[in-house]
Amino acid sequence: MMKRIFFLCVLLLPFGLHAETPEEKGLAIAKEVNHRDSAWHDQQSTMRMVLKNRHGDESSREIRNRLLEVEGDGDKTLIIFDEPRDVKGTAFLSYTHAKVPDEQWLYLPALKRVKRISSNNKSGPFMGSEFSYEDINSQEVDKYTYKYLRDEKVEGRDSFVNENYPSYEYSGYTRMVVWIDKEYYQPVKIQYYDRKNELLKTLSYAGYKQYAGRYWRPDIMEMVNHQNGKSTRLEWSNYRFKTGLTERDFDRNTLKRIR
Repeated sequence: MMKRIFFLCVLLLPFGLHAETPEEKGLAIAKEVNHRDSAWHDQQSTMRMVLKNRHGDESSREIRNRLLEVEGDGDKTLIIFDEPRDVKGTAFLSYTHAKVPDEQWLYLPALKRVKRISSNNKSGPFMGSEFSYEDINSQEVDKYTYKYLRDEKVEGRDSFVNENYPSYEYSGYTRMVVWIDKEYYQPVKIQYYDRKNELLKTLSYAGYKQYAGRYWRPDIMEMVNHQNGKSTRLEWSNYRFKTGLTERDFDRNTLKRIR
């Protein structure tokens, strides 16, 4: 009797198995990244942005960051420049969306006006840095299609390697290769390929720490542009979660009143 049952199971086994494709695995990894980094509601932090030109000369900016998690849509981001004097009071507001064009505005205190960033100009540099306006948005799962490439160690960390393809219009990238840490499901490194499919930039993350017993955040993010020799380093500090921010704190009409 047992032999008959075993034989029946062997016959049925191929029909019950589902071979996961690289695309399915890549999407599953992206969904797990999103799942683990959710339910934080709102976040505040401070940041030092260090710009380095191809000759090694540096300049820096002091920045405040605010984020709001939006149920069923992309996050809202508010970035406020405090120093140096020539950018003090500049504020950037972004509404990320999953399936429709993102909305972004920049307040320039010298002109005392709010400038809307065109949806087809997101590949331009953000405030002279090596980050583009496109890079500032939250990375919503539905904004990309995915393909799992391999497992690989990077910076001593066991990682998945995914290839992400922007599914939205006017992206400055053909694809991104992303190394995702297997323990905390956060990116360790991202390579960006331009519209000619040539390597444009590499973003590296370092100094991850866990906050509120759940959320992993880096101390350092560094974007290196391989084509112009410039780089931008972001030094993060003072992460705080669930601070009471609401939709009213991300109203574009408040940009001019930001202090």
